[in-house]
Amino acid sequence: MSDPVVVILTALALEYAAVRTHLTGREELVHAETGTRVERGRLAGADWAVALAELGEGALNTAALTTQLVSWLRPRAVLFVGVAGSLKEDIGIGDVVVGTKVYSVHGGKQTPEGFLVRPEAWPGSNALVQAARSAVRELPGVRAHFKPIASGDVVLADSGSGLARHLREHYNDAAAIETEGSGAAHAAHLDGRAEALVIRGISDHADTGKPAADASGSQHWAAEQAAAVAAEVLRRYRVRRDATEGPHRVGWYGGDHVDLRNGTFYGTVIGKRTGPPR
Repeated sequence: MSDPVVVILTALALEYAAVRTHLTGREELVHAETGTRVERGRLAGADWAVALAELGEGALNTAALTTQLVSWLRPRAVLFVGVAGSLKEDIGIGDVVVGTKVYSVHGGKQTPEGFLVRPEAWPGSNALVQAARSAVRELPGVRAHFKPIASGDVVLADSGSGLARHLREHYNDAAAIETEGSGAAHAAHLDGRAEALVIRGISDHADTGKPAADASGSQHWAAEQAAAVAAEVLRRYRVRRDATEGPHRVGWYGGDHVDLRNGTFYGTVIGKRTGPPR
């Protein structure tokens, strides 16, 4: 693909549909060996080709398929966009949590003295988090929170459960709980090339009221809110550049350049820049 690519991952069909409405000129691509499918399209106001994938549920499934997609599409960034349960009273249904980091919440060691937590965490890309902070200022209908997200292969629907107490005790700064973000973040981290961010709309309070909230249509609303934030993030996101190039204006990726690394020269190399930065 000649255009820079960003991959947006979803687990559920309703999450996929919410992101899909922001894309135009969509075409379906199929991995020749595995049959994995994405839709590639354009996002108005962004210079990216956006590849959208529906992976299904679960962290392990997400990690495996994210690894495959990153190897295939070579994206500059990976976003996981979808719904989650709130872990805080002041974060309500329809709010959006942007993951400053993602915890994997099941690691630990069981001993006679109790369960000793061995947490893993992956920070959200600074460039993407900063783009998100800028984005939500232009979205007056979105109430956003920049907080850690807890991720584990379990749906929490009881705020008095042992898992809920575990989260309050050991992951007290986590604002939301979901099931795929750690898989996507881990896969992007191991690849080392793609920046990653998890964006979740709140569809319930991770308590016994979850079935009623789901039945009310809260998941659709939460997915739409998260998708709106993700789209605005990508309109602001800029590719990482060499630190020596200095700051740049919004909308400028840097001028054309020639990479001379690993070259052999037998005299002075002279270059001239003409015209303003594009």
